[in-house]
Amino acid sequence: MNSPSLPPSRASAYLALLVAFHIVIVIASNYLVQLPIDLFGFHSTWGAFSFPFIFLATDLTVRLIGKIQARRVIMRAMIPALIASYFVSVLFHSGSFNGIGALGEFNSFVFRIAFASFAAYVLGQLMDVHVFDRMRRGDMQWWVAPAASSVVGQALDTAAFFSIAFWHSSNPFMATHWGEIAVVDYAIKLSVSLLLFVPMYGIALNAIIRFIKPRDAMPAAI
Repeated sequence: MNSPSLPPSRASAYLALLVAFHIVIVIASNYLVQLPIDLFGFHSTWGAFSFPFIFLATDLTVRLIGKIQARRVIMRAMIPALIASYFVSVLFHSGSFNGIGALGEFNSFVFRIAFASFAAYVLGQLMDVHVFDRMRRGDMQWWVAPAASSVVGQALDTAAFFSIAFWHSSNPFMATHWGEIAVVDYAIKLSVSLLLFVPMYGIALNAIIRFIKPRDAMPAAI
């Protein structure tokens, strides 16, 4: 697949939109990870279905405007995402609205989840950028880079998040089952990424190429 580049004006708008998108997905995932589900007899959380969106967006960023800009997105999004995640998670702790008054008392359990998400986000995304950028060079098929970066980046993200958030947690259920949940969570995220988001990456990049380049000079994207 060819590697198009966005014009500077569009690149700036794309970066701003991407930072906002990252923050929204991190907030949503921090909320959804508090909601456990049983999947084929295994414990997991709804957060496993939302976070892969970030890896899709990051891979497109690396392909379109380079790894340096992708890292800038991560750096700009991580602190606002940490702060907003804490407030949203306190307000909607355990899936129900607790009222504005809940913000008046520091919630160490929720803050630990928010901090774990912060650490996992930074580590996982930087690894994703590194692996994707390395794998896209050369004559490899277009799907190799997003697939490889998903496998490695999401493994680091999942391990960092669950170990930081729930090892010896004050929540008895999560303290007991976090290892199992982490494995199932990773399996779900990886399956969703490889079966859905890698094809979506190809479709999105193809569409972006058609939008950027004149139709008469447009090469085949894939």
